[in-house]
Amino acid sequence: MTGRTARGVLVTLISVLWLVPTWLVVVNAFTPTEQYTGSPRWWFTSAGLFSNIRAAFDSADVGQGLLNTLMYSVIGGAVAVVISALAAFAVTVMPVRRPGLWFWFIFIGTVLPLQTFLSPLFTGYATTNLYDTQYGMVLIYVALTIPFAFFVNRNFMLTVPKEISESAQLDGVNWLSMFLRIHLPLARNALLAAFIFQFTWIWNDLLFGITLSLSPNVRPVTATLADLSGNYGTVGPPVVLAGALVASLPTVVLFFVFQRFFVNSLRLTA
Repeated sequence: MTGRTARGVLVTLISVLWLVPTWLVVVNAFTPTEQYTGSPRWWFTSAGLFSNIRAAFDSADVGQGLLNTLMYSVIGGAVAVVISALAAFAVTVMPVRRPGLWFWFIFIGTVLPLQTFLSPLFTGYATTNLYDTQYGMVLIYVALTIPFAFFVNRNFMLTVPKEISESAQLDGVNWLSMFLRIHLPLARNALLAAFIFQFTWIWNDLLFGITLSLSPNVRPVTATLADLSGNYGTVGPPVVLAGALVASLPTVVLFFVFQRFFVNSLRLTA
């Protein structure tokens, strides 16, 4: 009983420490800019959240950044999940030579530091007119999120009994029909978990957002918030925090809405 109590106390303390930064963001986002003294506040004193949000939207076009990021996250995450599912099916079900080699060839994309891609990507985008375009942003996000989505889908498809595909082959089902009618419905939870992972990663990306985009109608919301903090420094930290609070809501809502599918898929792919 003592050990269980100690673990409970430890988990509670860690949770409180983890929630402190979030609490400070929320409290100071409610602080009107004219009342902000430079020191973080620990308790609510006034309700200036909506005025701060309005200032963030007016000063740096945060609303357009949200729309851009929503498009990149939905399209990029969905396309990456579909491509990774096809690749996982080919590696685990189809008689592909050296499946282990193909697995590492695709999965290695999650191992390399993302900073190594910046210089060649910037040069390539500048020479091919993909720089500062929505198409270019979607393209890079799809490419970067395929490896991990492939890892999740491949782990799930390894759990599907081979007898299912063998029976389908005996019935004359071709590979595409087998993928669409059998493995894709079975992998629904894994596909959804992979999409949530990729949606969240794309939504929170700042590195490629500030490197490969410049125009307000192309820049993701994280890059827009960076502009709000830098180029528009006169608006004050509460405005920046209010914008960041609004920008973080979609991923939080997405996780809680699909929490049951997310947990189930992690159990299946672990």
